[in-house]
Amino acid sequence: MIGLKQSDYPVQISLFEQEAVAVQNTNTTSTFIDNMKLPIHRWFRYSAGFSAKWVEKTVFEFLEERSVTPNSATDFVVLDPFAGSGTTMLAADQVGIAGIGFESHPLISKIASTKLLWNTDVKSFREYAIKILTVAKKISRDLDDYPAIIHRCYGIENLTDIDRIKHALIQSCNDSNEYKLSWLAFLSILRSTSHAGTAQWQYVLPNKSKIKVLNVFDAYSKQIELMCDDILAFSSTVTETKTKSSIFQHDARLPLDALKNKIDLIITSPPYANNYDYADATRLELCVLGEINGWSDLQNTVRSSLIRSCTQHVSKEKRQTFDFLDEPTLNPIREEIYSVCKKLDEVKEYHGGKKNYHTMIALYFLDLSIVWQNLRILCKRNSDVCFVVGDSAPYGVYVPVDEWLGKLAIASGFDSYKFVKTRDRNVKWRNRKHDIPLKEGQLWVKG
Repeated sequence: MIGLKQSDYPVQISLFEQEAVAVQNTNTTSTFIDNMKLPIHRWFRYSAGFSAKWVEKTVFEFLEERSVTPNSATDFVVLDPFAGSGTTMLAADQVGIAGIGFESHPLISKIASTKLLWNTDVKSFREYAIKILTVAKKISRDLDDYPAIIHRCYGIENLTDIDRIKHALIQSCNDSNEYKLSWLAFLSILRSTSHAGTAQWQYVLPNKSKIKVLNVFDAYSKQIELMCDDILAFSSTVTETKTKSSIFQHDARLPLDALKNKIDLIITSPPYANNYDYADATRLELCVLGEINGWSDLQNTVRSSLIRSCTQHVSKEKRQTFDFLDEPTLNPIREEIYSVCKKLDEVKEYHGGKKNYHTMIALYFLDLSIVWQNLRILCKRNSDVCFVVGDSAPYGVYVPVDEWLGKLAIASGFDSYKFVKTRDRNVKWRNRKHDIPLKEGQLWVKG
């Protein structure tokens, strides 16, 4: 199995309590699942996110509070510093205002940028993509030297056809919208044409076969048609003829002076402190593209630019864990985080994996304390910030994520914070390891 891990920590609650939260747990504003039915958004399923419709509603409400309409909000900018596959930017286009996204994962940043090409001429795109497919069918060559995991995920017929489309794209590579959309169509079918199963979110399980596996050329043709339909559908709902939004491959921990005092609203969902490896979630795609040869390549290729939210990311820093806690930016939560990290360091000795959750927690909040300082510089004084967050309890040790992030925001110069719970998390897990209830919701910070 590719990197199968428990993405969140299970919760132990009674059947009565499960019934009590059932209604609340239907709130999907903080999940990406509804986006899979929406044009453009559904082109690539990424491992995190929130409801695009909720983003639209939130932006409209923000404008209404300031008696501003989208047409008159010419200087209004919404930022997503953890843009993922582009939900906030696409929602900004729907509203008719400018959106800016930072995404440090190189592949995901490229995917999100390609989604913003929704104003591309459909006829031109379709013709270009069909040419790619025609060229691919004529290619006769030896397979690239794919890692063993790829051979375990595909039958030889489908892998051969995937290789042929990939090389047809390489031969046709240019900077046109049509090429970029054709590339994304190819990336979008890599899961459906693999017989490997997929765990929660996007980890791949080569030993768990799916019943239905699509033919590669058929899947590519269908994806092209779906994308053409989506472009037409999305374009019909927006007032502008092209996107006002943009994506930058940028690490939110690094300053960006060009946007100083430019941001009115931030809507984002940072990585959760739950040991989910966002780099490993795209290992299948990166291996097919030839950008990595295996899991060990992820550290330098992807993880180095990501928030340190998984133990795979922090193993080399474990000896300096408590030195990190002396960083001045962690002063507002120093006593609390020191106590939690100390306990995690102790209890790991009683667990087989002995995972360095104490190091992960220390570096996670250190990273986000730096992010808060950068965001304060970018935001106008009357700005609003919404972080969709979930708390955490590795090895049963509770981490009050929303409270600590709120305190770090205030220390960075923001005025106030409040947390609005939207749902309980992990109430359906059967292999619950602790009785700590976990929640998810919106951390609202006023500028």
